[in-house]
Amino acid sequence: MSVDRPRPLVAGNWKMNGLRSSAKVLSEIHAGYTPGLKAKVDLLVCPPSTLLHVFALASVGSRVAVGGQDCHAKELGAHTGDISAEMLADAGATYVIVGHSERRQFHGEKDADVCAKAVSAHRAGLTAIVCIGETRQEREAGKTLNVVRKQLRGSIPVDSNPQNLVVAYEPVWAIGTGLTPTAADVAEVHALIRDELRRLVGKAEAPKVRILYGGSVKPSNAAELMAVENVNGALVGGASLGAADFLAIAGAYLG
Repeated sequence: MSVDRPRPLVAGNWKMNGLRSSAKVLSEIHAGYTPGLKAKVDLLVCPPSTLLHVFALASVGSRVAVGGQDCHAKELGAHTGDISAEMLADAGATYVIVGHSERRQFHGEKDADVCAKAVSAHRAGLTAIVCIGETRQEREAGKTLNVVRKQLRGSIPVDSNPQNLVVAYEPVWAIGTGLTPTAADVAEVHALIRDELRRLVGKAEAPKVRILYGGSVKPSNAAELMAVENVNGALVGGASLGAADFLAIAGAYLG
């Protein structure tokens, strides 16, 4: 794998979906993760926390990684309903998503909050998937690149490196809407992210950091999106809830 093209990662964010019966979907993902696919792309499933330990146990030896969808910045304390990065790691997670637009929008998380959570992920030995992306209003106002730059600089910890950081660009207006930016739009933003990473993690390390695209990724558009320069995989929402679609997205790397 070229240094300029890190090994791809296709990650499924299940959000607030999934019951114990959903273990069947995970089994189907395991079964469909063929040797040919394993040679091309890494897979990650981020279920709700109620399923995390069960999924982690079921995935031992499968090379399907399991991650959390959020974490608290502190290791422990009086934070009712929250989950620390250490708890996620203890349950078997190796990744955690931080700064997803739904957390930023509905929970009021700012860049500093996202950075603190990424720091906690690193403290616990997890890889932080730091999410960034503009709203429709910001895109229409021509502010996309400025917004993305600001979020990157405010959200990525100083100790970040290709082993503990993944960046996910998710234009807010494309999440769950069926809308996607053009390949040229994605290329422009991902090029900016790569350039900012040179500043944030160093010129030597920046090419090795995986940058995912997220926002209405599905089997029908995966090949085009995954072929874009500086796109090193996908953060998949609704299409990750079914094994066939999730594997089909990952299968874009077989072509």
